[in-house]
Amino acid sequence: MSTILLGCIALIAGIGITAVGPGGVLVTGGLFLFTGLSPATVAGTAMVTHVATGTLGSFAYLRSGHLRERETMRVAGILLATAIAGTPLGVLLNSVVSNGVFGRLLAGFLLIVAVLVWFRQRHAIDAGPHLRHRTATLVVLGFLVAVASGLFGVGGPLLTVPLLVAIGTPILPALAAAQAQSVVISIVGSAGYLSIGAVDWRLALIVGVPQLCGVLIGWKVARTVPARYLRWAMIIILIAIAPLLALKH
Repeated sequence: MSTILLGCIALIAGIGITAVGPGGVLVTGGLFLFTGLSPATVAGTAMVTHVATGTLGSFAYLRSGHLRERETMRVAGILLATAIAGTPLGVLLNSVVSNGVFGRLLAGFLLIVAVLVWFRQRHAIDAGPHLRHRTATLVVLGFLVAVASGLFGVGGPLLTVPLLVAIGTPILPALAAAQAQSVVISIVGSAGYLSIGAVDWRLALIVGVPQLCGVLIGWKVARTVPARYLRWAMIIILIAIAPLLALKH
């Protein structure tokens, strides 16, 4: 029963990744709620599933041309460098937290993501000039996102996209740069968790395949269902799950 439930959660997560942005965090939440895995194995197992989804998303934005724009390439390059530095620190932090602390931190993280999804819905810029951001701002943003991603086993876009939007980046360049960052975060994070034996490959397959299918379905969903409905659905799901994570011992 839990296997079927995890598969369904992963499918929804995949749809959320391409249709809304922050779907991948649902995999971490599902693994923590419905398995007896340690925080490290939860994050490590979730992280390896993001290698394929991040690569697929990056390829799509590369083909569309959004990742080839000069300023987007600069932003992506800085985010990639900070991912290499910050993700291992997140993995290290994960290894020292207890189940209870991890659950409460993850609950708080989901609420922050819900707020960021709401912010992105209200403030996203669909088009316009891509402002040149200060390098220091991008370094701090990218490093903090990478640490949080390494800690919870999530991809970068769920945090990076709304934060880039908040500093004036149009939505498509923000998505393109964040997808490129997510590839490095997922590879570096997976290597870190693999080095401590914190990946359950059976569960990675159980959640990884439906999640990848969901990513493909999400492209069609995003074009047929109004974006505001998808974002509100994700916000409600995130807020509903957060108390369950905080109360799990």
